[in-house]
Amino acid sequence: METEFVRPASLPSSGPVRERFDFIKSRFSALYGRNPVFIGRAPGRVNLIGEHIDYCGYAVLPMAVEQDIVIAFAENNGNCLRLSNTDQQYETQEIDLARYEIDRSKPKWQHYFLCGYRGILEHFGLTGSIGFDVLLDGTIPCSAGLSSSSALVCCAALVTMKVYGKDIPRAELAEVCQHSECYIGTEGGGMDQAISFLARRGSAKLIEFNPIRATEVDLPGGAVFVISNSCVQMNKAATDHFNIRVAECRLAAQILAKKNGLDWRNLRRLGDVQQSLGISLDEAIAQVNKTFHTEPYKKQEICDILEVTLDVLDETSLSERSKNVQEFKLHDRALHVYSEANRVLKFKELCDTKSSSALQLLGSLMYESHVSCRDLYQCSCDELDALVELAMKSGAHGSRLTGAGWGGCAVSLVPADKVEEFLEKLRKDYYAQSQSVSKSLFATEPGDGAAIYTF
Repeated sequence: METEFVRPASLPSSGPVRERFDFIKSRFSALYGRNPVFIGRAPGRVNLIGEHIDYCGYAVLPMAVEQDIVIAFAENNGNCLRLSNTDQQYETQEIDLARYEIDRSKPKWQHYFLCGYRGILEHFGLTGSIGFDVLLDGTIPCSAGLSSSSALVCCAALVTMKVYGKDIPRAELAEVCQHSECYIGTEGGGMDQAISFLARRGSAKLIEFNPIRATEVDLPGGAVFVISNSCVQMNKAATDHFNIRVAECRLAAQILAKKNGLDWRNLRRLGDVQQSLGISLDEAIAQVNKTFHTEPYKKQEICDILEVTLDVLDETSLSERSKNVQEFKLHDRALHVYSEANRVLKFKELCDTKSSSALQLLGSLMYESHVSCRDLYQCSCDELDALVELAMKSGAHGSRLTGAGWGGCAVSLVPADKVEEFLEKLRKDYYAQSQSVSKSLFATEPGDGAAIYTF
């Protein structure tokens, strides 16, 4: 799968997918006076378990969802990029490709497209001389923890690559897209991009990194995953929460390395420290409890431990989005990472063995993950916590926040014969005032990865 290329596929001759794409085609023609040449698609994802550990070097276990970003496109005769959206709340943009900027402080939808565009040009050493017209259609709820922004970056990169007649394997394209999100200030670990390109219908994936590789995980029967949106939005590129957590994990890794006599300047991820020490995850947890106090660390205290000045710390360990932070919670962040990495391995083992108690045990791991995200990583919010607790009381085997957190969605493992009853309880007790329940609450199955379609 990792070495496969994204080859053009034909659309189905009929059905909802064909109807949607025909609608997009007609809208494109009305806007630009000609038909699109191709349509690109990149799915969102739900992370079943393994939150905030991909950028620490650990495997995660997501699956693609049916909700996606779709982009119709065709070359134009100018050196400009014309971007339109089927959602009228997003204004049409005309961008001069000779000079454009990606706004990190207040990113908008077009800036995510430009991330994918720029990533492809820089990867292939291209000049950006081809203008093209774009119409975007999306079904992933925004800022809901289902990776709408990464799906947009991935789809933009895919169509840009197609416009320029280039091709690289799916795994390499995922890595290009991961680096592309740095243009907008997000220091992600690569999960969202990897699953968007490497997903296969019917199975989740264990995604490992450096290099990216994916292993199919067959989920046990008898249950389905239900997505429920807390309706609290959090744009991780527009806030510092996410990047501060990345910095805290990096600092924890460097202090662990320093305390154990390792070259801390070249060890920036907790996973690399564990590997360098040759210890198990349980032993790594013991190291965390031995090394760190539970109170937040002042910046100067960290400098004293690493024996560096404040300026050197900013240069070696922090980013523009985190260097002004004065306190860092290192014990709790590192404890979450190592325990969550352990839960991912246990989750996959349960899926592989398919024991009679697998569903209950998987559910327990999911809920443990949420508690860790809530208490140790502090990336939940009151609404998400309430939604998870409601899901547990409504019959789920397990429930947890999914995605970066601080809002967004929960994912719940629900007995297949109880799904309608479960949905009705959440509609009544959480979504009573909502006008768009169908977009906020739905059961889902593992979907396909990114694709290019021809008419």
